[in-house]
Amino acid sequence: MIKSEGKYLKNEFTNRLNLDYPIIQAPMAGGITTSRLVSAVSNNGALGMIGAGYMSPIQLREQIKEVKLFTSNNFGVNLFVPNDFEINEQEVEAATSLLKPYREVLQIQDEVISWPNTSDAIKIFDEQIQVIIEEKVPICSFTFGIPSVDVIQRLKHQGIVIIGTATTVIEAIAIEKIGMDAVVVQGCEAGGHRGNFISAHEESLISLMSLIPQVVDYVRIPVIAAGGIMDNGGLMASLHLGASAVQMGTAFLTCEESGAHPVHKEAIIHAKDGDTTFTRAFSGKWARGISNQFMHEMKDYEQHLPEFPIQNTLTQSIRKAAAAQNNKEFMSLWSGQNSTLAKRETVEELIQRVMNYGNLFLMRDGE
Repeated sequence: MIKSEGKYLKNEFTNRLNLDYPIIQAPMAGGITTSRLVSAVSNNGALGMIGAGYMSPIQLREQIKEVKLFTSNNFGVNLFVPNDFEINEQEVEAATSLLKPYREVLQIQDEVISWPNTSDAIKIFDEQIQVIIEEKVPICSFTFGIPSVDVIQRLKHQGIVIIGTATTVIEAIAIEKIGMDAVVVQGCEAGGHRGNFISAHEESLISLMSLIPQVVDYVRIPVIAAGGIMDNGGLMASLHLGASAVQMGTAFLTCEESGAHPVHKEAIIHAKDGDTTFTRAFSGKWARGISNQFMHEMKDYEQHLPEFPIQNTLTQSIRKAAAAQNNKEFMSLWSGQNSTLAKRETVEELIQRVMNYGNLFLMRDGE
């Protein structure tokens, strides 16, 4: 049950995480979740999350230590669950040919690509888990699948709260069954990569306000709502449908403390209704972002592109060069569907704006 305690919203789940507010900052990988952003979120009563999907174990440990210097409050780490993948030479050759014109436009020199492989990904993942345990991080969430029972048990033995990511009821049930403590339900409005791991892309495109009550009806663990939540309206609607908390990404991405590229922030701030769409042209995995030239021109080919992380590796130099040249047409501008509600503000201003206005609709206990 949701309760109002003074100016705070409290429930069993937020109490367990020692939060003042039922808000989790989405763990956006790729440099957005700076130590400054994560600590600011935690210092203001919500839950800051490190997006460690692309980090080495050494980088992860360094950031965890840095965040600890800036906050004594709880924060968490999100990891990508490694999946089996193979390099298809014909697909790589075709994709390389498609990408050649963009490399030429951005004046990218020939490079030797270091290809990822499944065994290395699993080794890095295991080392990341060990870092989380050794550094006594209190919360760990996962995207792109479910970790092994062994990993779950190792984390639980340390008292770490474990959160999974689901896009459908069947995925949420699988997360509960393996023993995770909570589930993030990702509606189709969410920006960035889709978290589906059982359901196909088309099957996972369920709107958040339809997904929340379905999942709440089938699982007993706390549900965290994610996807297009930008203000008090999204927060309150999610809580009233049965969610214990919300996870907000795009809203935090445009905050001053975010490490997102200035061009990325401005693209979101100036986005119009209908500007976001799905693509797998950048990474090989379906993701929502602000449409640009690269996404438009690659649309007819994306079904045949290599899977993640192969395509992600192929486009890495393009994305890096485009960012260096402030060229938004070839950057992955991940954004939720409600980007028109994004604002230039600090983390503190965002959290207070969402919570203070939302509490106007709540009654204190006994009133």
